[in-house]
Amino acid sequence: MADYIPFPAYPDDAPIDLRFVFKDERPAGKHGFLRANGDHFEFEDGTVARFWGTNLNGGANFPDRDYAEKSARRLAKFGINLVRFHQIDAEWDTPNIYSFTKGPRIDTTRVLDPVSLDRLDYYIYCLKQEGIYCYMDSFTYRKFKNSDGIENAIGLKDAAKPYCMYNRRMIELQKEMFSMLWSHVNPYTGLAYKDDPVFVMAELVNECDLFSWYPIETEPYATEFRKNFRAWLDSKGIEYDAEGCDLNEKITGPLLDYKIEVQNSYFNEMIGYIRELGIKIPVTGTNWQLFGACTLTSKETDYIDNHHYVYDWHWGEFDKACMNKGITQLYDNGSGIFPKSHVDDMPMFISEWDMPWPNSFRAEAPIFFASVGALQGYSGFAIHTYAYGTRLENMKMLGKEGSSQTIGGVSYREGIFSTWNDPAKFGLFYHAALITRRGDVAPASKKIAVKINDLISSPGPAFTASSELSRIVVDLGDGSAISDTDRTVSENEILVPEEVGEVRSDNGQLYRSWKKNLGTVDTELTKCVYGFLAKNGETELNDVSVKCSNDFAVVAMSSLDGEKISSSKNILLTTVGRAFNQDARFLDEKMIDYGHPPIMIEVINADIKIRTECPDLRVWAVNSEGFYVGAIPSEYKDGVLSFTVGTNFRSMYYLIQSE
Repeated sequence: MADYIPFPAYPDDAPIDLRFVFKDERPAGKHGFLRANGDHFEFEDGTVARFWGTNLNGGANFPDRDYAEKSARRLAKFGINLVRFHQIDAEWDTPNIYSFTKGPRIDTTRVLDPVSLDRLDYYIYCLKQEGIYCYMDSFTYRKFKNSDGIENAIGLKDAAKPYCMYNRRMIELQKEMFSMLWSHVNPYTGLAYKDDPVFVMAELVNECDLFSWYPIETEPYATEFRKNFRAWLDSKGIEYDAEGCDLNEKITGPLLDYKIEVQNSYFNEMIGYIRELGIKIPVTGTNWQLFGACTLTSKETDYIDNHHYVYDWHWGEFDKACMNKGITQLYDNGSGIFPKSHVDDMPMFISEWDMPWPNSFRAEAPIFFASVGALQGYSGFAIHTYAYGTRLENMKMLGKEGSSQTIGGVSYREGIFSTWNDPAKFGLFYHAALITRRGDVAPASKKIAVKINDLISSPGPAFTASSELSRIVVDLGDGSAISDTDRTVSENEILVPEEVGEVRSDNGQLYRSWKKNLGTVDTELTKCVYGFLAKNGETELNDVSVKCSNDFAVVAMSSLDGEKISSSKNILLTTVGRAFNQDARFLDEKMIDYGHPPIMIEVINADIKIRTECPDLRVWAVNSEGFYVGAIPSEYKDGVLSFTVGTNFRSMYYLIQSE
């Protein structure tokens, strides 16, 4: 029977402090402004930039000064070097960029709240001092008002999607917002946002396109689109039923061509305006590369951004159900969406990802995404989300940040995406940050171009599991050259057959088997085994072996001194598996009861062997408060350090250090 121990989190501190590893990276901005250079980001001084980050949602972007200082330190201790200011314009949250408190009627979105802005300013200053960069997402949930000069404002969805891409009044309002925000001078840094290299990326609009998600149906904007489409058809001499066609289904032919042109025009106009304002950093259009048409238009921007979630749940106000499967159990875990939008010679960043609570096996996700991203040469990841607010001292359980069942009518905002206190995900950020920022996993040895069949289709078989094999880039059929490609295949070609049951990266560092339900990362600086370990017996890596008696676990170790594991005198070992609130109850895939504090982690029992040149290593268990719990009994014989975790001084963190 599984054994659990409490492992609480604290909003003002972290048990392990990685800041010493990246001490030369403070303050953020010391290397100059970020720029895109081919397939990667680099700073003005030539330093290659890679980011492991988190989103701050809604009210979490506007902390008081005391919390801002503590929060910035805590993020840096976990190895985070980027935050994305997300949903700052969400009127359902408090504060937001338009209103610091609830009560007064806000009848315009053309004025920024001075208190909210001051809090954001100070937070940026604190993050900068800790070496944490900023990604600005300023257009996500803005609810235009009639007094903004917007017709039928009440009938529009968040950010007026997709009408914001072609309605002239909405475009002018977006430009006005960009000007107000980016020209604003932060009194704590003395710099306008546009002149501060702490900012590294920005997008025009979050999760928006003309091809899929948001139908064109609200008036007068649907009629406006048809009139514009008719004028375009006439200018091209094309016969087409602009008045009677379905604008949202089977988008092909002239309608597809027109939507591509409209989206391209929007991106080009907005980015041109941003450059006129003096904004120097890379800008993308959106982060919603569901189809090839989306990615094709994003080629007009500075980098590709995408989102991906491993989940399949129904999470309503009262009915809460979750797909309870691990990444190691899935042949297709959905990560094919990344390579389908990975344009050759453009940087790739994932500004949202998650494998949400209460999935029992979510601890696989940080290691999996970080290692696959490093293999592909992506520029980094930001999880969605750290938190929705700043009152975290009372948030002592998973999945429940607020007192209500929904926030803004959306059930998952009650806390299902809050990760700051989740041992199974945030607890592994130390290793994920090292893999990403330090480049512990090497880029793939080969590059394969996948030619898609059409611009409106889901990822074909070639994309399934192939991001774990070689570097995969997409050929959109627009004539763009792809450099140094080992081969080009159709998206209907299977690169990783399901029946084989496993995939190993071409550089030999990553392995995953959906038959064995096992994954490994094997590099000089980081080693990890994850998945259903007990049934697989002893797992052998170079210089390390793990034999775990838990049916499911993640066992990760990373060198903290930059030496390879076999010669390192300072190694972080993390062992974690399931993590739940005490007395949480589930029936099949349905949650019956959240449970209550404290957060409980399953004790991981594992025999570990490390071949090492250091005979005087000691294994210290570290608790959630950062105290040494005790020294784990160990033996050094014939160049191998052997010890067992889970019996004495049980924890999830262990520091293996030379005396």
